[in-house]
Amino acid sequence: MGQLTTHVLDTHGGKPAAGLAINLFAIAGEVRVPIKTATTNADGRLDGPLLAGAAFATGVFELDFHAGDYFRAQGIALPTPAFLDRVTIRFGISDVNAHYHVPLLVTPWSYSTYRGS
Repeated sequence: MGQLTTHVLDTHGGKPAAGLAINLFAIAGEVRVPIKTATTNADGRLDGPLLAGAAFATGVFELDFHAGDYFRAQGIALPTPAFLDRVTIRFGISDVNAHYHVPLLVTPWSYSTYRGS
């Protein structure tokens, strides 16, 4: 069975983004259906997969990373409104037997993602 995982690296601070909130949504047409809320651990990872087992299905999903809240908590002065407050990544799962890893590398002014392993 496949699974969905993520991790977040604070490339501004050069460290894992510990304590960053993440929301997972399924996309049904134009409706965002909340699935899970999690917070990264000291390694910038979650303690378990976001989706696994029977919950891991094909479809379109979004991850909302609360980057602005994270950087404010780090004492970084952000403009109002912040250039990046929430980073949303929309992606598709087509193979329920595969591992989908969606990492985020983020600063207050930029981000990058890719399909990891």
